[in-house]
Amino acid sequence: MTTGSGQLRPRSRSGAAAEAVRHRRGVPRRPAIVGFLLTSLAVLLVASLSVTAIVVWTTASKIKPGIDLRDADGTVQPPPAVGALEGGANILLVGTDTRTDQGGEFSTEDQLEGSSGVGSNDVTMVLHISTDNTNAAVISIPRDLEVPIPACPDPAGGDPLPAKGQAMFNTTLARGGLSCVVLTAEQLTGLDINYAASIDFDGVIGMSDAVGGVTVCLASAVVDDSSGLNLAAGNQTLSGGQALAFVRTRYGVGDGSDLGRISNQQVFLSALLRQITSQGVLTNPVTLYKLANAAAASIQPSASLASPVALASIALALQKVSLGNIVFLQYPTVPDPQDPNRVVPDSYSADALVAALASGAPLQLTGRLGVGAVEGTPAAPAPTATADPTADPNGAPVTAEPPVVLPPNISGQTASQETCTKAN
Repeated sequence: MTTGSGQLRPRSRSGAAAEAVRHRRGVPRRPAIVGFLLTSLAVLLVASLSVTAIVVWTTASKIKPGIDLRDADGTVQPPPAVGALEGGANILLVGTDTRTDQGGEFSTEDQLEGSSGVGSNDVTMVLHISTDNTNAAVISIPRDLEVPIPACPDPAGGDPLPAKGQAMFNTTLARGGLSCVVLTAEQLTGLDINYAASIDFDGVIGMSDAVGGVTVCLASAVVDDSSGLNLAAGNQTLSGGQALAFVRTRYGVGDGSDLGRISNQQVFLSALLRQITSQGVLTNPVTLYKLANAAAASIQPSASLASPVALASIALALQKVSLGNIVFLQYPTVPDPQDPNRVVPDSYSADALVAALASGAPLQLTGRLGVGAVEGTPAAPAPTATADPTADPNGAPVTAEPPVVLPPNISGQTASQETCTKAN
């Protein structure tokens, strides 16, 4: 494997598998706010470069200064070279549950209790763009996943924080900042992650309103008192606070676990992508400008992602990716034998996923949908390898690689697949 931005590199770190050890049961935590995270990902996945470039440049002044990604010893990772996205890229997106500086309903005393400061990375997704830019995977890492945590840089500039044998994945942000989340995700996936961002509450409602709401399918009524959600079965168009409650619900969907919430988010995001592409939302400069402004106000990017050039390059790298070649999947897990409220990596499936990502080939799901989703009507067929209609600079046709078939314990769906949320 080669090194460089977006490329895979050999690693001396341990693989994805982790031996389960006994750990303490944690108290239930509030669901994370992830509406902005999902909408931001949608912008990256389907934006047209010609419009996106203009919007990125006009909103560049609103992008917050970037955070340097560091190795465990504090060394700043070098910025990706210009044009490196032509070889693919890996982008980590973190949804934090912090209430600090959020204002409004999130600044009340009961909301701030236990959720101040940097917060926890309750939602973590890695967007992997293949080397040839023809396919992409969005890997959701469960917050309750017990894994080894590598040595991380001290955000305060002190000595490196020592590695931990086992801890919940969602403790990494509070432990060592964005760099610690990246290092732990790299260890799990085998990917070289050069871009990252932390997302907070601000802008969620504005972004959902900017696209006129998102229509999702509900197989049954979804009710969750903790997020204030009460939706009837059928197709529902969600915007504003209702969209916010839908993507943060945990107890109202699937089995009431974080795994159910992940599959519910996949239902929402795939519906959002289909809606955006079918309605041409992101070719409308006015709509895209609203989305970009909300994004700029709500995201804390890494230094590598804070550049307008980088953002426009990511859009370019994704231009050739069709909805059928965007795969949403959950990092494979099995129940922790020591605690039913936690999960540990499924060693066989996790190793197969790491190898599949390293191959650069399209990924083909063979397993089930997540526990919070059921097939919609009509159900889209499983993706198959087809010839890419584009041509290389010499005019020769470009043929897509055969897909790598993933183990059945890896759940998820493609962006083109119509699914419905299943209530708890």
